[in-house]
Amino acid sequence: MTLTTPPRRAGAAVVVLAAVLTLNGGDPAAGTPGLVVPKGATIVVHGKGYGHGHGMSQYGAQGAAKQGKSTRQILDFYYPGTSTGKAGGSVRVLLTASIGAATTVVARPGLQVHDLTAGTTTRVPTSGKAAKATRWRMAGDGHGGTSVSYLTGAWHVWRTLKGNGEFRSSGEPLVLLLGGTRTTYRGTLRAMGPISKTTHRITVNKVSLEGYVRGVVPREMPASWRPAALRAQAVAARTYAAYEVGHSYDPRFNLCDDSSCQVYGGRSAEVTSTNRATAETARQVRTYQGDPAFTQFSASNGGWTAAGSQPYLVAKLDRHDTGAVDPYFSWRTKVAAAHIQRVWPTLGRLTSIEVTARDGNGKWNGRIESLTLHGTKNDRALTGDEFRSGLGLRSTWLSFSIASTGG
Repeated sequence: MTLTTPPRRAGAAVVVLAAVLTLNGGDPAAGTPGLVVPKGATIVVHGKGYGHGHGMSQYGAQGAAKQGKSTRQILDFYYPGTSTGKAGGSVRVLLTASIGAATTVVARPGLQVHDLTAGTTTRVPTSGKAAKATRWRMAGDGHGGTSVSYLTGAWHVWRTLKGNGEFRSSGEPLVLLLGGTRTTYRGTLRAMGPISKTTHRITVNKVSLEGYVRGVVPREMPASWRPAALRAQAVAARTYAAYEVGHSYDPRFNLCDDSSCQVYGGRSAEVTSTNRATAETARQVRTYQGDPAFTQFSASNGGWTAAGSQPYLVAKLDRHDTGAVDPYFSWRTKVAAAHIQRVWPTLGRLTSIEVTARDGNGKWNGRIESLTLHGTKNDRALTGDEFRSGLGLRSTWLSFSIASTGG
């Protein structure tokens, strides 16, 4: 989201009106009933931070590194009560852009097809028509199996598997073709059919934990940042993945490749500095009571971490995340009342915004936990996360005022 420009200078009458609205309809954290919203008004949303604020602030990690903090000091600060441990093995990553699509790879020497049901592995032909293929594909056969085809001008079926299949390449990277993009992945690429009427065919990258972290760190943190921050990100990402292996909700994969989990770009994303950070922290994770911790992180906490679902995800002042390093430390944007009315149309005309609970930490008494939108037809009670998501805001640490207009 791009920050809007500051509001124009207002005429005297509008300034007085804005002051009255602020005094008589201010933030409930100050003991007032809510922000009164005039018809056709534009609301200024004042915010702090970017993301949920649980665990590590990525800008805070960079700030701490600039202050000379070590990787361990950064992790100790953001995940208090956790210890250093080790983890290995592999992870299965849902490639979200593949949902509903076939698994198509570039032909290469040594390409193999593995039948996940039979447990057999077959090398693709090295002679005949199939040897001239430029691409190989696994798709549903319409009967619960997987059709394996190759492209030589047109698609030709090579064989059909009874269940799911996997492309392998003797340990060499594979190039996945999806939506006009080419992405290189370490490990294997699995073509997985739906497991219920509400699920779809997907592609899953099975890769070593270390290979996975190599593809996460440069997508989650600028590769030019301080080494200590990059190492902290590598440990946090590795730990998060190890935690998700034990808490998967779909038997086909452990986690996804977008910001709902961790952003992962495969081998195509790798760069030297982040690979070095991964190697320097090889197998290192943070543990709690002997198990990998739920090491959540977000871009910015605005100077105060938010309490999370685990004992080590605590709310506290963060002097590493400051305006000197963090462009999202403080921000503002404008939202037209009409837009809020479109998002929640049962309101009718929006008449006021009432914050009903905050977490009590920092400016404005902290992040919004709940609020109520009052309208001419209905009121709508929302959590802070629902409000943030509905309007595409950066965080739930918000305050509101009415935008003044020129006059």
